[in-house]
Amino acid sequence: MSSSSIADIRRDYMLKSFDEADAFDNPFEQFTAWWEEATSADIDEVNAMTLATVSAAGKPSARIVLLKGYTHEGFVFFTNYSSAKGQEIAANGQAALLFFWKELERQIRIEGKVKKIPAADSDAYFHSRPPGSRIGAWVSPQSQVIPNRQFLEDNFKKLTEQYPDETQVPRPEHWGGYIVVPESFEFWQGRSSRLHDRLQYTLQPNHEWKRERLAP
Repeated sequence: MSSSSIADIRRDYMLKSFDEADAFDNPFEQFTAWWEEATSADIDEVNAMTLATVSAAGKPSARIVLLKGYTHEGFVFFTNYSSAKGQEIAANGQAALLFFWKELERQIRIEGKVKKIPAADSDAYFHSRPPGSRIGAWVSPQSQVIPNRQFLEDNFKKLTEQYPDETQVPRPEHWGGYIVVPESFEFWQGRSSRLHDRLQYTLQPNHEWKRERLAP
């Protein structure tokens, strides 16, 4: 595909609008309203979100992870603490999340601090995972260079033999959950002629949320 044909790819967004009169004062309540619409729509992996982190040297990176829960405190995902993103979180405790639900012509951006969740919460989620996923958390030295696929297959076989009762697989200390504690939200609704609706919520020093409209 030529660069000119790529530049010609476009669509007009006409499904919905998002006005201040329709928005909640609290961004978590607004997230819940949009989340419930998204989970009721025909969206594949509705909980998929882009997680962006930054290294100690200021180099950004991003990848897709899965939202596994949220409260008014923040948004939870799980991973290997020794992975590239885990190392970046340890070096720079700021992160950004992005949900993109193209079927609803919507996206939600969230920025804030990220920290580990309590070990007991990581234990509870780990033991709710399928047996293969629990063993996989031990098998893969995530983000490290490995010689080949067989390395993973051999590790998986060894761990399967080590834990014939899969319910007894313990959570590795290097694996667990993080929570992104928001300092800002942006709710984006696609509109015709690229005049999109963008409402931003910013956490104030008094712990209240300030809501403003951004130009598209």
